[in-house]
Amino acid sequence: MLLPHWLFSDRAGLVLLAVLAVLGVGVPILNLWVPPDHPLYLSAYTVTVLGKYLCYALLAVSIDLVWGYMGILTLGHAAFFALGGYCLGMYLMRQIGARGVYGDPVLPDFMVFLNWSELPWYWHGFDHFGFAMLMVLVIPGLLAFVFGWFAFRSRVSGVYLSIITQALTYALMLAFFRNEMGFGGNNGLTDFKDLLGFSLQADGTRVVLFILSALALAGGYLLCRWLVSTRMGRVLVAIRDSEDRARFLGYRVERVKALVFTLSAMLAGVAGALYVPQVGIINPGEFAPLNSIEAVIWVAVGGRGTLVGAVIGAVLVNYAKTWLTGALPEVWLFALGGLFVTVTVLLPYGLIGLLQRREKAA
Repeated sequence: MLLPHWLFSDRAGLVLLAVLAVLGVGVPILNLWVPPDHPLYLSAYTVTVLGKYLCYALLAVSIDLVWGYMGILTLGHAAFFALGGYCLGMYLMRQIGARGVYGDPVLPDFMVFLNWSELPWYWHGFDHFGFAMLMVLVIPGLLAFVFGWFAFRSRVSGVYLSIITQALTYALMLAFFRNEMGFGGNNGLTDFKDLLGFSLQADGTRVVLFILSALALAGGYLLCRWLVSTRMGRVLVAIRDSEDRARFLGYRVERVKALVFTLSAMLAGVAGALYVPQVGIINPGEFAPLNSIEAVIWVAVGGRGTLVGAVIGAVLVNYAKTWLTGALPEVWLFALGGLFVTVTVLLPYGLIGLLQRREKAA
């Protein structure tokens, strides 16, 4: 079967998909079939860390779609990531403990501790996996659509839009910290046991979650690559380069921006949903504005407007974070700030831009 022209011409994208395919096959083999004393053996911890990197990469791709191709510097995508995580976390919490008289799950432990007598209305339905997965898409997408519709219709743009998106995620963080919200307060949701009847502590379950993360990243990348290769993609670039000119040509700019912003939020929600069962916790700290700023740095390091660069930046920066926070934890924030300054001054087009310039020079 011949590849679509928009994918066939994307050499970097084909390399990314090939790497994901190799990881999807190789990681299960090295974890499940290689003896633990073998030098090539991958521990369950390593599988989980790699799965986290893939979730972060999908988040970075969602940001690159709106920042790199539409010029919207969003500092609030951590909110959509966290909301997707909370949706699946609510399902996982409903699988814990004994069942009531009618077969329904009992109240989560933190609600019992707070003397709640019944389940809040917005928790109903989350004992069903299908409903939870639907909400993973609907809740972040609905918030993004409502926010984007009003913001874009009001023609808020530039640094003002960035500040508003940051205020959005900060407001959600403060709200979710409150015990009366019914989401576990500052402790969040944790102590998950099973997913669809499979233990989250089992190596096989961790491997399956890793594979699903790789498939989600591949699917998210293909969706975004297809979108930016269509006429819609050319409209996005036109809006990025000259929004007023695109509007004068007759395009409903606010509708295009709201649509793509919503799609981006849904991808971030999927990333958050895959992240939670692998790390075993979701709390209001995931809404922190710093998380959104870090994600933007991932995209800047890899190269915005490339999609592949977003993946590379997310993996490299988080690998550096994993190493530095273990070896020199007090240095990480300074290193992150220095990295951002370096990229801004010396590598405005990121690592992908550097490689492209070298290829042209050669």
